[in-house]
Amino acid sequence: MDVWKTNFATANQGATVQYSPDGSGAGRKAIIDGSAQFAGSDAYLKDEELASSKEKCGPDGAIDIPVYISPIAVAFNVPGITDLKLDAPTVAKIFRGEVANWNDPAIAAMNPGVQLPDLKVTPVNRSDDSGTTTNFTDYLSAVAPEVWTDKAAGVWPASLKGENAKGTSGVVKTVTDTPGAVTYADDSAVSGKLGTAQIKVGDSFTKISAEAASKAVDQGKPVEGRNANDLAIKLDRTTTVAGAYPIVLVSYHIVCTTYDTQATADLVKAFVKYAASDAGQQAAADAAKSAPLSKALQDKAMAAVDSVKAKA
Repeated sequence: MDVWKTNFATANQGATVQYSPDGSGAGRKAIIDGSAQFAGSDAYLKDEELASSKEKCGPDGAIDIPVYISPIAVAFNVPGITDLKLDAPTVAKIFRGEVANWNDPAIAAMNPGVQLPDLKVTPVNRSDDSGTTTNFTDYLSAVAPEVWTDKAAGVWPASLKGENAKGTSGVVKTVTDTPGAVTYADDSAVSGKLGTAQIKVGDSFTKISAEAASKAVDQGKPVEGRNANDLAIKLDRTTTVAGAYPIVLVSYHIVCTTYDTQATADLVKAFVKYAASDAGQQAAADAAKSAPLSKALQDKAMAAVDSVKAKA
């Protein structure tokens, strides 16, 4: 977002973009109540949020436009270890507090030859309403339902113990400062700072990468019952396609279909089009290691932006 803001302002003299990284839930609330002109969210609008958005965003409400694809890392601070192989049930048990030490037999079985320490596992979750949490718990509930018995949600289950921190930067800092800690976070925020897990997909383990994330998104389908220009994607977390990394998020710019003035509509459209453009996608990849939108998804995003209008 920082690089998008800077580049957009440089190319459009007099235009400024203000963005506060308060979490996906806060962003969706802000556009619904009219206090923001657009929202960034790592989870698409829920049906009830979509209905509520019609009061401020016109009869067709708000729409979700994909602009950013990123893998979510299972990131850990285990001294001397930067790479581990984990399957979904073991990840779920780690975050439920059912795997107490890093030398647990379940971890050791998938990592022969790795000298795992007798070190306490400290799971760290987001304290705020987070799209990253939504995507992470959606993965766990889909792939390890026998362990992860909670529904996917943006708010971490209150019944689970562990540490928590606000925002991506908060959980990454907590894990960085705590030997034995583990969290889930956008890969761009942990790269080079923490160890990351390869995730079992089918019969093999997939390393986290932009390409693997993009491959997983390609297996998704449109969310049913939405406006033709709403591009919310229902991801297939249970994919067994080789090379796909299913703990992935699609980040959306959520915009109104109708704005009060033409000036606001034009400014929002210009910024979102830049983010979804080849230049915007390359800037995001360079700055934050995101995966590019596919050409087909990019074309749909541009058409969706074009549908935004001002009140007559």
